[in-house]
Amino acid sequence: MNSISENISKIRQRIDEAIAVSNRSLDTVKLIAVSKTKPDSAIKKALEAHQYHFGENRMQELQSKMLEIKHPKLEWHMIGTLQTNKIKYITNRVNWIHSVDKVKYFNEINKRAAQANRSINVLIQVNISKEDQKGGCKPSDIESILESARNYEHVTVRGLMGMARFTPNPEEVREEFALLRTTLEMHTHLNEGNIQLNELSMGMSNDFFVAIEEGATMVRVGSSIFGSRNYG
Repeated sequence: MNSISENISKIRQRIDEAIAVSNRSLDTVKLIAVSKTKPDSAIKKALEAHQYHFGENRMQELQSKMLEIKHPKLEWHMIGTLQTNKIKYITNRVNWIHSVDKVKYFNEINKRAAQANRSINVLIQVNISKEDQKGGCKPSDIESILESARNYEHVTVRGLMGMARFTPNPEEVREEFALLRTTLEMHTHLNEGNIQLNELSMGMSNDFFVAIEEGATMVRVGSSIFGSRNYG
């Protein structure tokens, strides 16, 4: 099995290839290393490879890791389901929250970020796969959510996040990624103040190449970096 450093290097090469195919500028895609269930030692190995963005999908695990792992360039991304009563435990350190799909979450994030005297980047999660088990609002709900979140002093709405259907053939979900891109484009006229829609978080280990071709600015990759086993 390749080392974490080798895996990160290979993924970055593939990201650069996808960017080139898309005729985009280099460094326009952030690699989010999904470190859920992985030990602190694995994250530290990734940090040694100059990987600074990490995603967690459980709020309690994120809280614990933010307390234990420190680096001046490290940025934490909450990518999983939110619980209103636990948001207060992450807002003092989290940099990005990808999975906001209801106004109540915006209200709570803003309140808790204000208490911590911080500003947090937020993405609206959209259900692009139309699968009931996946979170996210409908594309038609986005404008009303944005209007409700406008002018929060401690939240900046930076874009959209989506999860495509899992399939061994990424071409089968290209339309889902395209839907998220066009949905973002339809709402950029609302950009003003704390609404700054310029990020698309989409694509994972098996389909990030296609996601980048369709406009992803963030890809969330876990197993291709850390593998399925624990690292000591």
